[in-house]
Amino acid sequence: MAKGGGERGALLPVSADVGKGNGGGGGGDDAVLFKGSAMTRRGAAAALSYMACSVLLVMFNKAALSSYSFPCANVITLLQMVCSTCLLYVLRRLKIISFTNSDPSVPSDSIFFVPFRMLLRTTPLSLAYLLYMLASMESVRGVNVPMYTTLRRTTVVFTMTMEYFLAKQKHTPPIIGSVALIVFGAFVAGARDLSFDARGYAIVFVANITTAVYLATINRIGKSSGLNSFGLMWCNGLVCGPSVLFLTYIQGDLKRTMEFPYLYSPGFMAVLLFSCILAFLLNYTIFWNTILNSALTQTMCGNLKDFFTVGIGWVLFGGLPFDLLNVIGQGLGFLGSGLYAYCKIKGK
Repeated sequence: MAKGGGERGALLPVSADVGKGNGGGGGGDDAVLFKGSAMTRRGAAAALSYMACSVLLVMFNKAALSSYSFPCANVITLLQMVCSTCLLYVLRRLKIISFTNSDPSVPSDSIFFVPFRMLLRTTPLSLAYLLYMLASMESVRGVNVPMYTTLRRTTVVFTMTMEYFLAKQKHTPPIIGSVALIVFGAFVAGARDLSFDARGYAIVFVANITTAVYLATINRIGKSSGLNSFGLMWCNGLVCGPSVLFLTYIQGDLKRTMEFPYLYSPGFMAVLLFSCILAFLLNYTIFWNTILNSALTQTMCGNLKDFFTVGIGWVLFGGLPFDLLNVIGQGLGFLGSGLYAYCKIKGK
């Protein structure tokens, strides 16, 4: 199942190194989108895959936390981690995937499938992931979907700041201008909603900070750890899983979950199932997109997919009446995201 093709032995693209033999101008995955573009076909595929998974995951998480009024966001995070780790274990045990850039059929000499030193090396990434997951899940609850996506766009500022301090990465004036336009649009869109829920807004901004730290850490550690996307996800599960389990236990979330009236409802169970599947795919595409492109590109993809998140969220969950100022702000944000995408593709 995982054979045939040398370094393309894995079923899914897992790192920035896969397929490099194609060169930049051929017809392979590493060929540029078009002449003069700075983004490859694989980079574009990673970005589009992330956006699709992200939109769907927000909808299913929102359905669980708001439509069913499930009180324990951390339990959903725990379920997502357990399902992801178990799936990775099965795929690795069957030698369908590898956690490093080696052939999946090569046996591992570690009980963790990766050397212990690699596990320690990725600990900062895992801790950043833990904070990102907990804050992101809780931030969905207190804010309606349109305003949630609006506030989350300000993550780009935090991401640019973290990239500068961690990787000394600087950006061109067109990129900075597009980011400024996004942030301005976010404040315009939320101008008449700033008194809606102070706690909800605060949690969203905490989620923005943790997201920026997480993405910048992926970009810094992911490329130098020797692990591919699946390996990084595996290490995250091993380090973060016990921590989340302990947190849910001491907070009483496990007991409240067992007492939840819709726990065995087929609809609620279906929502949880899809949430876990999409969380696995989202984590994979986050690593894939960030390693192939950059942390800022990953963040901007999150802004571009907001067009669909806002539209679907408005239809399914409501929570924000039509307001011209909000529409103008949303439009400015999408314009800024489009400008960034144009600069990225053209290599400016």
